[in-house]
Amino acid sequence: MAHTKRKDIIFKGKEKLLRQFRLQQRTELTETTKVLQWLEVTLKPLIPEKVYWQCQVALIEAFTNIVRHAHYNLPSHTPIEIQINLYIHYLEMCVWDWGEPFDLIKYLQSLGPIQSQSLEKEEGRGLYLIHELMDEVEHTRLSQGRNCLVMRKLIEREINPKNH
Repeated sequence: MAHTKRKDIIFKGKEKLLRQFRLQQRTELTETTKVLQWLEVTLKPLIPEKVYWQCQVALIEAFTNIVRHAHYNLPSHTPIEIQINLYIHYLEMCVWDWGEPFDLIKYLQSLGPIQSQSLEKEEGRGLYLIHELMDEVEHTRLSQGRNCLVMRKLIEREINPKNH
């Protein structure tokens, strides 16, 4: 399992699952519209706008990377599965694909320091953005021949002083 953390945050799964959402799409870039619509309907009303925007970018980058890279030689009917688990203080987005094994940490290290001009290049930008926008990222090869990208994001809710 490849695992990266940007902050000293450890998600131990002790929180109660509030909601779970699932979607399965075909391996086609045109499906990104459906993913965006699904995300807007399911997640946007439940989390702060900034967190929603960050999760939206990360999920679309992950989906696009799977279509373009992990599934590039697979038929378009090959499924990409997405699951979002919503907890009180964080959310977890899991994306499963059927591509070859992939070492996320090694790949991110190979990018080296990202300069602003590097962001203009399309190659490597998606995983860099995912890593920067999410608080924790894991990539695991599963025994069934699938990969699972797990992206976790803290939900920083505004605290109303009248309630405390």
